[in-house]
Amino acid sequence: MPKFAANITMMYTEHEFLDRFEAAAKSGFKAVEFLWPYAYKKEELAQILKETGLKVALFNTTAGDTKNGEWGHAGLPGREQEAREELEQALDYAIALDCKTVHVMSAVVPFPMEKEMCRATFIKNMRWAADLFAKYDKVLTMEALCPNIKPRYLYHSQYETMAIRQEIAKDNVFTQLDTYHAQMVDGNLTHLIRDFAGLYGHVQIAAAPSRHEPDEGEINYDYIFNLFDSVGYKGYIGCEYNPRGKTEDGLAWFKKYQQNQ
Repeated sequence: MPKFAANITMMYTEHEFLDRFEAAAKSGFKAVEFLWPYAYKKEELAQILKETGLKVALFNTTAGDTKNGEWGHAGLPGREQEAREELEQALDYAIALDCKTVHVMSAVVPFPMEKEMCRATFIKNMRWAADLFAKYDKVLTMEALCPNIKPRYLYHSQYETMAIRQEIAKDNVFTQLDTYHAQMVDGNLTHLIRDFAGLYGHVQIAAAPSRHEPDEGEINYDYIFNLFDSVGYKGYIGCEYNPRGKTEDGLAWFKKYQQNQ
């Protein structure tokens, strides 16, 4: 049975961020994920996790100057030192929060002709990071983002991240299978889930095309969750969706799985 993690960056936004942990726990979640923890002291977050009994399934490296279009630095030539400092910061938080998996944000490609340069930089930085994180038994992921959410991101397709993973060739580097992004770009989720089992290190979900609760749209999530079980996926499934209204009001889909968390 799937283990779900509430994405408390997108869910429970009717609460202040630090109060979302308790709200998620009260809803029956045993784990959370979020985009970034860095605005808060790691000791403060660790104490909240202890009080709520929650696990952290995943968080990201920093995005950078989002107001000016940045979405990660690990794939930007000339920004290698900055990217590595951010990776070290992420590792520090991962150790403090007992988080196994960190998603490395690559980059928005400044101009199309620079994509191969960005790809090469990203691979180099990921090899360096993989060796560092392996010392602490940590895992790194990369996530393909559909262009309607993040235009000119370094990779949009699951097949692109699979190819990059193969080229990085590190045992603790995996792709991150977000079924919303995958459906919007690649489709054929059964193939992606079944035939690439073992290559993705974290899963996220949302309805497609709305990105709301996974109880509407074109993806049959009862089927998808059973498929993840059948291929032996043991990781968390992050609920990275935008609730239609109050988060608690949209959790009917979760109730059937709650007792197995």
